[in-house]
Amino acid sequence: MKFNFKIQQYQTDAVESTVAVFAGQPCQEGFLYRRDLGNKDVGAITYEDDYAGFRNADIELTDQDIFAGIRNIQESNDIPMSKALSHNLGRVGLDIEMETGTGKTYVYIKTMFELNKRYGWSKFIVVVPSIAIREGVKKSFDITVDHFMEQYGKKARYFIYDSSSLNDIDTFSQSNDISVMIINTQAFNTMKEGAKNKAARIINSERDEFGSRKPIAVLAANNPIIILDEPQKMGGAATQTALKAFNPLFTLNYSATHKEHHNTVYVLDALDAYNHKLVKKIEVVGFELKNLKGTDSYIYFAELLLSKDKAPQVRLEIEQQSTTGAIKRIYKKLGEGDDLYSASGNMLQYKGFMITDIVVDAHQPSHSQVKFSNGESLMLKEVIGNVTADHKARIQIRETIKAHFRKESALFHRGIKCLSLFFIDEVAKYRQYDEDGNALLGRYGEIFEQEYQAELLENQNMYDPEYMQYLSCIPVNKTHEGYFSIDPKTKRIKDSDEKKGAGSDDVSAYDLIMKDKERLLSLDPTYSPVRFIFSHSALREGWDNPNIFQICSLRQANSISQKRQEVGRGLRLCVDNKGVRQDADTLQGQVQQINRLTVIASEGYADFVNDLQKNISEDLYDRPKVADIDYFDGKTFTIEDGSKHSITTAEAKKIYFYLVKNGYVDDESHVTEAYRSAATSGTLATLPDEVKPYGKWIHKLIEGVWNPSALDGMIENGSTPQTPENRLNENFTKKEFQELWNRINHKYAYTVNFESKELIEKAIAAINKELVVSRLSYVVTRGVQKTELKHDDMKAGSMMVQEEMQHDDLRTDVVSTVKYDLLGKIATNTRLTRKTIAGILSQIKPEKFDMYKVNPEEFIRRVSRLILEQKATIIVDHISYNEIEGSYDSAIFTEEKHTSLDKAYQGRKSIVDYVFTDGTAKQSVERKFVEDLDTSTDVAVYAKLPKGFHIPTPVGNYSPDWAIAFKDGAVKHVYFVAETKGSMSTLDLRGIEDGKIACADRLFEQLSGSGIYYHKVTNYDDLMEWVK
Repeated sequence: MKFNFKIQQYQTDAVESTVAVFAGQPCQEGFLYRRDLGNKDVGAITYEDDYAGFRNADIELTDQDIFAGIRNIQESNDIPMSKALSHNLGRVGLDIEMETGTGKTYVYIKTMFELNKRYGWSKFIVVVPSIAIREGVKKSFDITVDHFMEQYGKKARYFIYDSSSLNDIDTFSQSNDISVMIINTQAFNTMKEGAKNKAARIINSERDEFGSRKPIAVLAANNPIIILDEPQKMGGAATQTALKAFNPLFTLNYSATHKEHHNTVYVLDALDAYNHKLVKKIEVVGFELKNLKGTDSYIYFAELLLSKDKAPQVRLEIEQQSTTGAIKRIYKKLGEGDDLYSASGNMLQYKGFMITDIVVDAHQPSHSQVKFSNGESLMLKEVIGNVTADHKARIQIRETIKAHFRKESALFHRGIKCLSLFFIDEVAKYRQYDEDGNALLGRYGEIFEQEYQAELLENQNMYDPEYMQYLSCIPVNKTHEGYFSIDPKTKRIKDSDEKKGAGSDDVSAYDLIMKDKERLLSLDPTYSPVRFIFSHSALREGWDNPNIFQICSLRQANSISQKRQEVGRGLRLCVDNKGVRQDADTLQGQVQQINRLTVIASEGYADFVNDLQKNISEDLYDRPKVADIDYFDGKTFTIEDGSKHSITTAEAKKIYFYLVKNGYVDDESHVTEAYRSAATSGTLATLPDEVKPYGKWIHKLIEGVWNPSALDGMIENGSTPQTPENRLNENFTKKEFQELWNRINHKYAYTVNFESKELIEKAIAAINKELVVSRLSYVVTRGVQKTELKHDDMKAGSMMVQEEMQHDDLRTDVVSTVKYDLLGKIATNTRLTRKTIAGILSQIKPEKFDMYKVNPEEFIRRVSRLILEQKATIIVDHISYNEIEGSYDSAIFTEEKHTSLDKAYQGRKSIVDYVFTDGTAKQSVERKFVEDLDTSTDVAVYAKLPKGFHIPTPVGNYSPDWAIAFKDGAVKHVYFVAETKGSMSTLDLRGIEDGKIACADRLFEQLSGSGIYYHKVTNYDDLMEWVK
């Protein structure tokens, strides 16, 4: 398969914006100079032609000419004007900002050809910060040779600098063709004599094998144009000093995330790339583990905290039990003497984990330790007790495989190969070796094959026969492959060395990745069965494959910048098996339905999206905020015939009046949603005749203004009162309600007696019937980028829309190693004796008692609750009520305060103006119930009973939901007190709450002689069944 490249306007614009800076420079091809040949061997014959070298001609433009050209381009491209010429490296430094995946390498290769065509410049050095990017650049040159040959009728000579092959530099100097050297900073960025960096020492020193010449001096004689790929990673003083030694004519800086700005001539940031559908749409699948068992002594040493005036502290991630019994992971800042048992909410798994020492290693901070009283110790970034790491990896791998099958089945008939990429931080997790050197699957490899086969089996009948036939031809052990570094001695794969965030410097890993780039895109299951790629996290930059549709990072921790780098590996638009890019030209309106990158995060959906959006939004360039007369006045653009047109003040006024007249700008000259909607639907009003010929460019200018109204409603003032006063109205004084109120407005006390034998029998029966202990589970959240992004979406962190959530269980056979006082804990929770608890547990079914091993903390919590529920039931059987002195004031109906109208219903028959129902206002059972009460012809008046009105019970106070007075003669039971629940099943209404309601039942039984009736109802129809 061969990649097909096409000429794309945005890439042409980027090239033109760079090349046009030097308009007026004469074309001088092959500027001849006399080369330094160095010391020649005795007897060697040297010809005059051997001295001939060709360097770049000097720039004949003045600084003022160059700066004027830059400002013209900035004005045309709507980029903030530079205040001065940047010439730290050569005559000028130009910045070209292009989002990852939009082809910046292609752009600067094409720029070389254009600079050569117009001005004769032919010597270029591409400088990159890592081996990864270097190999990626080399691959881009390889696959574009024929494409540029067709356009320019010539090929570029290119090579990677190798200190063991210095003769390539002589060839570079002698050639009159376009010549490109690709070099990584590690090869030259140490200038000191005797430096440890061998490669840097060679390029900067006189070499006997190179005629006693310095390679850097020979290169500098060519006056090369320097292209910096990812310059933000080359800002160190040593690197900047070393770059000057190349004697650059000028410098071009290409990046998606410039940190230091020079003279910017072109910008295509993340927002532009996405809105113009030049990259894949991102959807995120995040998950959170639920029902943590709290038995694994989990500790993650996240950070060492040093202070000038305080003892060192550590930030540890541990598990903590809340007052409700739920277990979650939290970060705690702790110091010497702090006890994890106390910090965790007294969880037994942390008994003995008191911090006794924090050892700081100033020379190697990663070797710093935290030590505990039980002899355990942790180094920085280490984790113990993390059995859930295995579970998390399984969930992520499972979700990646699911997403892969969904995507692949849809793309298969389009001839598009679907690839998934896993990033891991240890090779051993994917591949191991036995004593004889035979390769074995690591844990992630095992999990992958288990989950792949399970998913394939589950979806046997989900997909069409042709696709299933394709899958049947690919064995599970052949469909995944690892791309790692190779140890040259053992020939085994090994971990890549990651140096200060620059990625790996192992060439062997990239050889594999680059060599297989086209092969991976083939749909031939025999030739190319690999669809799932495992790669070291250090290889996360510099290479990509356009058909990566799923990315999964199987890492303990991941920085925000690493997340974006990893996502960047899959942003390119895909190609089909003929090498045709699936862009807007090919797919029209479906480009981002087909090109969708699914990121399977190792954390919650919200956390991942927030981090990713924050990182992207920080790198967005500021857009113009208003479309007023000043904004249009003087704007210059090039029209079809090649001539330039600058908008006059009169024309700017015409454009602005057009916007105002049609409601396309508001009073503050912000572009309105009316304009954006009309532009999307193609229904924009016609421009005035005077500016109609320039419509295309004028609308491009308008679309470049961001819309601040996107923030409206996004941020509200929390201190503003949200609800009006909720007062008693005339319904309260109605005869029907006063009759009802007088009958129930009393206070009561209860008496009760019970025996433990009865409790033991009922508790055993309840546990045997109802006890269920949760297995470890997870929630998968899937979200996708909005169809169109605005600058405010990025700044406000709302570029993603959550689409769905899915809950699932994770089976595990891990058993707790923490010792529990089982009887003691349950006895304390239920306020019963150890003897009574022993009597219960000794008689429950063995399979129920075995649940203790699955999740001890939850077993204790749930058994305690079931015993309490039975205790409540027995109490009900022996309870009686007596009226006591006192009643409730009518003020209880208005005392409850609400902060939002979300749950408010303005009722016509309610005794207060607003009824606040449970749940989401328009979806809850109570909301539907109150609407039915309000429209019923049988109901005279009703009240939502407040929490202040309650019935005492041995298991807590109980407040019924509703007091309803029907019209006299309409129903059998005129005065009714109701409890509304969406379902009457014992799963939804049981135990302690059921006991409270049963106590209320007993009280209202005693009151039935006074005409008051009480019952639980599911809805209004159910209520009418009871009152008729």
